[in-house]
Amino acid sequence: MVAALRKAVAGWKYDAVSIGYPGPVLHGRPVAEPHNLGHGWVGFDFRKAFGRPVKIINDAAMQALGSYRGGRMLFLGLGTGLGSALIVDGVLEPMELAHLPYKKDRTYEDYVGLAGLKRFGKKKWRRHVADVVEQLKTALQADYVVIGGGNARLLKRLPPGSRLGDNVNAFSGGFRLWQTPEQGRPRRRGQLT
Repeated sequence: MVAALRKAVAGWKYDAVSIGYPGPVLHGRPVAEPHNLGHGWVGFDFRKAFGRPVKIINDAAMQALGSYRGGRMLFLGLGTGLGSALIVDGVLEPMELAHLPYKKDRTYEDYVGLAGLKRFGKKKWRRHVADVVEQLKTALQADYVVIGGGNARLLKRLPPGSRLGDNVNAFSGGFRLWQTPEQGRPRRRGQLT
């Protein structure tokens, strides 16, 4: 992937690289290989490979950063799985809600991810999405929910208190990673300045 990307951006001038990773990230490093991509992410030296500073965060957290407009925002990414992040008063907390139990010994992801969409069909899947959004918004006391990811476009109506995100917001999130909080970037938990 890195070789193909370096070839694609040959001739570009850039100072840093932001990577949205589809899995858990701790201290700027992937901690488990992704379920839906090839292996080789954990332990890979991206800084050396790109020859530039690199920041890696969960892909849902990156899209959440680009979608944030203040207050307590819950981001839910409907794609192959279920991505999630919470930003509270400018502090980003990537979350791994997808694999928590939901119904009938199945997880949130089993109901609102791609597998749920295929198993239930669009109509029932939309009802499950509305229920999950309502439950998580209430449990996490979010002011609003941003629903992003590739399958968000399949929703006919958005649940109350939510708005549609856009995958392009991940680009804004990638830029925000390099801004200071004073420049408008939300902080990550534990980051004091």
